[in-house]
Amino acid sequence: MEAIYSTIVKFFQEGGLFIYPIAIVLALGLVIVIERWVFLTRESIRNIKAFEGFLPLLRTTDLDKMQLYSRENTAPVIRVIGCGLDMMKVTKHRADIEHSMNEGMLEVMPRLETRTGYLSMLANIATLLGLLGTIIGLISAFTAVASADPAQKSALLSLSISVAMNTTAFGLITAIPLLICYSVLQNKTSRIVSSIEMAAVKFLNIMTYNRLIYAGAQTVVESKVSETASVQPNPATSEAAQAQPATEEENLPIDAAAAATAG
Repeated sequence: MEAIYSTIVKFFQEGGLFIYPIAIVLALGLVIVIERWVFLTRESIRNIKAFEGFLPLLRTTDLDKMQLYSRENTAPVIRVIGCGLDMMKVTKHRADIEHSMNEGMLEVMPRLETRTGYLSMLANIATLLGLLGTIIGLISAFTAVASADPAQKSALLSLSISVAMNTTAFGLITAIPLLICYSVLQNKTSRIVSSIEMAAVKFLNIMTYNRLIYAGAQTVVESKVSETASVQPNPATSEAAQAQPATEEENLPIDAAAAATAG
């Protein structure tokens, strides 16, 4: 353990000035990785438990209980479904409810993806700082060798180049783990988003199956036209009704004449 500690200390002492900015980048990256991992793990567990508690209510299709559950639970998946339940108070059209749930998804996504993109940026910064430290170290080395004793130039140049390369090595040591953690967190976020989308589609399908919402609901104009058509009488029927009394009145004189003749 002491050997590892002494090696790290020697590495920092011989790495030059740019070792310390790279170390700060590494520390920031590790803080973000730990915070994002804990947050995403907690949100994933909350989503699973929340949807497991919501699923029995979904099967009973009790809208009042579902709305009460969505107000009490703050898990991302329930927040998205809650947006759909709120829209069901206004319309039963599936497309409108789906748009409302997409709006809820847009509200949830930033909290899941925030700060994860910084890891890629920090990895690039660490690599560039390592290269910059190496270049500046080489410039300083060649400048020092130019005014050194010819007998010591070779040894001094080798030592300076070795020290300058430490910054590049440490930059890569910092960048590679950060990029790996970035990919892992991106996959974890994608799994959470996919689970929320799956739950939303299941909610819409069950509501449609139980005829609580309609995939092809009539528009307002169509419903008004159908109501107007049902209220207005049929022209052919009204003409026939008007013509029938006239026929009976025409037959009255004939019947009266026949009765007089018989008398």
